[in-house]
Amino acid sequence: MSSGGHGAMTTSDVDPERRRLGEANDGSSSWRDWGPYLAERAWGTVREDYSADGDAWASFPHDHARSRVYRWNEDGMAGFCDLEQNWCLSLALWNGVDPILKERMFGVTGPQGNHGEDVKEYWWYTDATPTHSWNSWRYHYPQARFPYEDLLANCAARDRSDPEYELLDTGIFDTSHYWVVSVDYAKEGPHDLAMQITVENAAPVPATLRVLPTFWFRNTWSWGDVDAVAPRLVAREGSVVALSTRTPPLRLTGEGTPRLLFCDNETNVRRLYGAAEGPMFPKDGINDFVVSGASGVNPAGEGTKAALDYEVTLAPGASTIIRVRLREEPPGADTHASFTFDDVAFDRTIAHRRREADQYWASMTPTNASADDARVLRQAMAGLLWSKQFYHYNVKRWLSGDSTSAPPPTQRTGIRNDDWRHLNAHDVLLMPDVWEYPWFANWDHAFHCVTIAHVDPEFAKAQLLLMLREWYMHSSGQLPAYEWNFSDVNPPTHAWAALQVFTIDGGTDFDFLAKVFHKLMVNFTWWINAKGNNDDGVFTGGFMGLDNISPLNRSTLPRSIGTIEQADATAWMAMYALDLLNMSLRLAAQRDVYEDLATKFIEHFLRIAAAENNSGMWNDDDAYFYDVVHLLEGGDVPLKVRSLVGLVPVLASFVYHESAVSHLEDFRSRLSWFLAHNPEQSAAYRARDDGHDVAHLLTLVAPERLTRMLANVLDEDDLLSPYGIRSISAYHRDHPFVVDINGIDSSVDYEPGESTSALFGGNSNWRGPVWFPLNVLFIEALRNYETHCPGDVQVEFPVGSGTSMTLDEVADALSRRLISLFVAAEGGVRPSDARYHTLVSDPRWRPYVFFYEYFHGDTGQGLGASHQTGWTATVAHLILTTTGPPVER
Repeated sequence: MSSGGHGAMTTSDVDPERRRLGEANDGSSSWRDWGPYLAERAWGTVREDYSADGDAWASFPHDHARSRVYRWNEDGMAGFCDLEQNWCLSLALWNGVDPILKERMFGVTGPQGNHGEDVKEYWWYTDATPTHSWNSWRYHYPQARFPYEDLLANCAARDRSDPEYELLDTGIFDTSHYWVVSVDYAKEGPHDLAMQITVENAAPVPATLRVLPTFWFRNTWSWGDVDAVAPRLVAREGSVVALSTRTPPLRLTGEGTPRLLFCDNETNVRRLYGAAEGPMFPKDGINDFVVSGASGVNPAGEGTKAALDYEVTLAPGASTIIRVRLREEPPGADTHASFTFDDVAFDRTIAHRRREADQYWASMTPTNASADDARVLRQAMAGLLWSKQFYHYNVKRWLSGDSTSAPPPTQRTGIRNDDWRHLNAHDVLLMPDVWEYPWFANWDHAFHCVTIAHVDPEFAKAQLLLMLREWYMHSSGQLPAYEWNFSDVNPPTHAWAALQVFTIDGGTDFDFLAKVFHKLMVNFTWWINAKGNNDDGVFTGGFMGLDNISPLNRSTLPRSIGTIEQADATAWMAMYALDLLNMSLRLAAQRDVYEDLATKFIEHFLRIAAAENNSGMWNDDDAYFYDVVHLLEGGDVPLKVRSLVGLVPVLASFVYHESAVSHLEDFRSRLSWFLAHNPEQSAAYRARDDGHDVAHLLTLVAPERLTRMLANVLDEDDLLSPYGIRSISAYHRDHPFVVDINGIDSSVDYEPGESTSALFGGNSNWRGPVWFPLNVLFIEALRNYETHCPGDVQVEFPVGSGTSMTLDEVADALSRRLISLFVAAEGGVRPSDARYHTLVSDPRWRPYVFFYEYFHGDTGQGLGASHQTGWTATVAHLILTTTGPPVER
């Protein structure tokens, strides 16, 4: 039940949200101009790091964030901004006892956390629509002093064998002394925004809260650009009026008579650096005024940052609503004129958009979905839509510095991204996690686009094309990995994502397919040249996105010791070749110029498949693929770890039918010639005539090998967990793998939870937990095999159960296991949140789902980043594409 084919949402008989989306797509109305494009964290990022040693966390810590201007992009809670982040609107709170305003979420840094960086707050993205005509957010804010010091101390006291110390562990919520604060955004028009803030006192006693909707300009005027003109915010007739050369005049108005507070989005150099002089009303001026009564706000009622200051006192269990409106002033309007707040019209907008969002999501939800499924689908999509963020990073400018400040240390050019000076991002991008990973990651991005295509295929296509543009893609053809090291190598999933998006969109936008295909050919060539191993069809790639899954650091093995033939890197390239073959065949049906490219990629695939199957990576006794270390001194050492590394070869499969290529005579004849003259490379090709058509199967893993592999994969004592496929087999719980390379022992065992290894930062774990991305790809691969021989292949699922299933039925069963992570099991406990009773039992908490980065391989408990509605949002993709019934719990 996707959003329909290319250009299908422009008719007048669709629901209001689809009509708005159609208007945004055809350019008749700019519904995407304003959205939740404000990051939850900008401090501690590479972009803001101008240090000599590249320690981004220390260079711009949380303690600086309230006082120091950001160079590249802003952050805030429940924030909205325009597409170029000229202005920002977000929420600040003060409970009367905290040492600082709550303007942004707090968490520990990579070095401070026992498993890396981790946010220590509780908030949820509860709803959203594709045009951001409706967005909802919820936060639980303690009424007692926020335990900053306690969190830091306890995190520091724990090691990698300990669970993470979370805010609930402090006991601060035990007596329900907290505020429930929700924000609903509703657009009356593309540039007319209602912000409804609802505050509930969950405590058993009365309490008081300061609520400060805050508006400011991103600082674009302090960096020496000749055309930069500082904007102004001014108080006029009870409103804040925004005047800028970069946007039309805007007016922010709050219901009632809030106090208007103004300061400037400029660094407090007195506080941070002990300067004798500095801005009179710096960035933290409102903070200082509210918290300590300091004279930090401009009595003249002007600046570049402003807040509407409300104070609310509520009885136990009581709630109140604060209404705020931001709108673009009509052309020629008198910005000095008074503005009457129309609460009736405001409430009507809120009610209409809420009802239209309900209507939209009801139409998106499959008819076989349970109520739990529907809630998970809607919240997963909401988190993904809220994960759109304005991302600004001009690497050349970042390395050289700005004319208004001292040149950065020269040694920083050798630390990271010096080879990416062309990269100049100034775009709204889908981010992996709004706090822990507020920067794009290339292979994560592919999964984001596939999921969001179900609700906004035009945006998904634009995102995929954007990553291939010349200001992202390197001139060599390499795609940037992520800002910590753009030169790292991630799995090449872009082509798979483009095909998925093309299909979800209706399979008719061949202009998009051609554009992405042309650029991906350049990237494919980079892989061949940079990661191919002597043209033998075997590939390397380093960690390949799977971090610590190997006993060795696959990115840093010295060549003086040897080289690693990587089962996953080679298989990824086989899959990549098949995806480009798929594209070229589809395009050849429109223009025959693509026919010889189809020939190119089918031959690439056959060579790569033969190399993987014949180079020693396949172990026939174990019926599994393993990495192999070729020692320089001679000899091969297979890394016999049953993990996702050896499962990636299953992903490389593709079926096409004779009827689809009957007009491609050169392609057909060339394939016949190639198979006849290269019999050693023909094992990956099968043809099956069902009497009506011939199905051609191209697969790295032959069907007979696949059934043997599945005996490992679908065994619950091996790779199959109750919640999907584990990253490493549970077999290694009692049978660790140990290898001696050059006199150094390395080992891997089954670690179903957090990582005890510091390999690749230690903030994720691929040694046992369940991860969504590879599970989703494996499910898609099983469906591909099924199309070649529907119903013919039957396997036992799970092994030992006596139940036989087709591959399609196995795909559905795996999907349901993954979905069940977020669904209340017997006793009402959601596996992903089971660690804390509050999350699954308290009615103020229970309905709201966290989408974690990965999941415990035995219990399903969520781990890692908690707002990973990047690739974990693919649970929505599974709900929308799974044909089986909901899991009965």
